Amino acid sequence: MSNKRESRLRRARRSRMKMRELGVTRLSVHRTPRHIYAQILAPAGDKVIASASTLDETLRKGSTGNVDAAGKVGALIAERAKAAGVTSVAFDRSGYKYHGRVKALAEAAREGGLEF
Repeated sequence: MSNKRESRLRRARRSRMKMRELGVTRLSVHRTPRHIYAQILAPAGDKVIASASTLDETLRKGSTGNVDAAGKVGALIAERAKAAGVTSVAFDRSGYKYHGRVKALAEAAREGGLEF
């Protein structure tokens, strides 16, 4: 693995351990150059409560690797989380900077009704 990836995973591990210690439901984000993925995970980390990504049929049309697509994924994950009965989560940015697509997803999820 590259040093950049190792550093990101180390940052992610540190924040995930704190979330597990607190026992909160978390909104986990993963990004690639082409797509962005979001999952709502149970406090134990063993179940996926809701998920959304740019691979969904409704979001696949057009560009999938930009800030607008990330905002749509954030709105969709908020909608699916509310349907599953989840309103409060901890934001797990997976070691990525809170900037660009990750920030757009988080803000759209907040506007959709998720609290974090």
